Amino acid sequence: MSQFIQLNAEQQDLLLNIANESIAYGFDHDCPIAVDLCDYDQALTAYYATFVTLTEHNRLRGCIGTLEAIHPLIESVSRNGFSAAFRDPRFEPLQRSEFKNISIEISILSTAEDVEADSEEMLLNSLVPGQDGLIIQEGIHQATFLPSVWEQLPQPKQFLTQLKLKAGLAADYWSQQIRVKKYSAYKISRGSNSTWQKNKVAGK
Repeated sequence: MSQFIQLNAEQQDLLLNIANESIAYGFDHDCPIAVDLCDYDQALTAYYATFVTLTEHNRLRGCIGTLEAIHPLIESVSRNGFSAAFRDPRFEPLQRSEFKNISIEISILSTAEDVEADSEEMLLNSLVPGQDGLIIQEGIHQATFLPSVWEQLPQPKQFLTQLKLKAGLAADYWSQQIRVKKYSAYKISRGSNSTWQKNKVAGK
């Protein structure tokens, strides 16, 4: 886990709770739940880029985030939790009947840093599977994969090829105009709401 931020168990639970509450609030209000920054400590109000990923029975159900640190951490999680549930254009808005089966994962991103790579081979050799998040951009084409995507695409060549396709580029495309950035992510997660509620009652 990345060392650019460290959160204790209580802080992690607060972030997971706000993501969960923001989704629940969204069913009735069609917007994320508001947060009062005065209620949270400095670690949760510092500015970070975040992504919130939702899965249902281990299948992606929504993933929304930002690559720039434009909101305080707790607010970013609230916004992205709501958006992952209701604003991901790849999916229909989350239904109440699905909510109990949703698992939540929060990724807190480090500042992205430019990667100097004169060739695709050089870029591939620089990648650290399981650790590096990657952004590629050329003109109007841009895409990112979080470090967690390595779980599905464990080989650097495969990882980069699918990222280029996501950006709308050809699988074998390469040019000196491609801009590449790396980042790492501090990840926290919680199982499905049904499992969480059972554990909560049991005191786990």
